Amino acid sequence: MPVTREGREPQGWSAVNPVVMTVMLVTQDGVPIDAVHLPPSGQPEPLEVPDGRDLALVVAHGFTMSWQRPTIWKLLRRFNEHAGVITFDFRGHGRSGGLTTLGDKEIDDVDVAVRYARELGYRRVATIGFSMGGSVVLRHAALRGGVDAVISVSGPGRWFYRGTMAMRRVHLAAERRLGRAFTKRVLNTRISPDGWPTPDPMPPAEAAARISPTPVLIVHGDQDIYFPPDHGQQLYDAAREPKELWMIPGFGHAERHTDDALVDRIAAWADKASTSAAQAEEQQTAS
Repeated sequence: MPVTREGREPQGWSAVNPVVMTVMLVTQDGVPIDAVHLPPSGQPEPLEVPDGRDLALVVAHGFTMSWQRPTIWKLLRRFNEHAGVITFDFRGHGRSGGLTTLGDKEIDDVDVAVRYARELGYRRVATIGFSMGGSVVLRHAALRGGVDAVISVSGPGRWFYRGTMAMRRVHLAAERRLGRAFTKRVLNTRISPDGWPTPDPMPPAEAAARISPTPVLIVHGDQDIYFPPDHGQQLYDAAREPKELWMIPGFGHAERHTDDALVDRIAAWADKASTSAAQAEEQQTAS
């Protein structure tokens, strides 16, 4: 850390505000995942998590997004005001390796980020997914587990939806060679040309039904141009208690329409829900 000639730290530098660094994680199927850790405010690394600051929010972005996008980074910084944050680029996105499978193998990407959070010392971990990431965190909780709360924002309730112009464009990008080439060159997103295996991956609503007793929050907007409100309702109806649905009037889709107030509200819910889940697990273990 730089110091002045008088031996003092220059203005703007802090010993308890470490330089943020990226790390390359590797999934169980061998895909390198570009990730970044934002420690709780005022906590240097290696992490010594004090009581009350033991929560990590693992944030999963939407299709074609990246943690390096200014929109995403702004949200991450806001989440970091409430807890430690671990985020990453899904396979096929940004500097991560591999090819995106649009929600199938991405559960391994979330899983390695969750395990990284545990290795850093966080006792509570909540996953927050936007759009495609919303479906992935639900599927991860159902198929891998290991989290204390799950939040899906603007996620689909079912696969192969083409009922909106925006989703028809997504299908065009994924299913046509020209679409995949455009997405790779312009959006820095590499899509697998192989499609999904048979049978199809577990649908998001079916996954939501398998998460209990882990708390789940479904956030959706009535102005979503990708997935209409019935997708959020489908996820909520499928889930079992403890569950909560926020159908937000005027809210659009995922990260682009998430403001500071919604970030604060989601973070507060994650803190409260994960605390309850951790306490319930401790009581069950003790008995």
